Amino acid sequence: MKPRIRVSFALVLSLAASSAWAHHSFAPFDLTKRVMLTGTLTKVDWRNPHIQISIEVKGDQGQTASWSMESDAPGNLKERGINKDRFQKAVGQILTVQASLARDGSRHGHMFKITFPDGTTAP
Repeated sequence: MKPRIRVSFALVLSLAASSAWAHHSFAPFDLTKRVMLTGTLTKVDWRNPHIQISIEVKGDQGQTASWSMESDAPGNLKERGINKDRFQKAVGQILTVQASLARDGSRHGHMFKITFPDGTTAP
């Protein structure tokens, strides 16, 4: 392989690796700020690269706020015995989520633990 092609190839590989690292980092989330949110599960989006759920949480004044939470990839959850049906059965029911909040102050977070309506938990 010619030196110029080799350098170009190495550059492409390093850019791809840094892009993948940035995508899988926790940079958008403040890991020092974890919250517990209890609310009604309204939506489950079970797809790669991360599952997303939406929950409606009632505030102290009775107002409702919609929160979006992301978690691991579906394959990672399946390896731990957590499947899509478990989430689908909980739609419309109240559950609790432990999450780190988005740094930008939006109602978005990375879910670390979920407690389902039957009391079972999943990391």
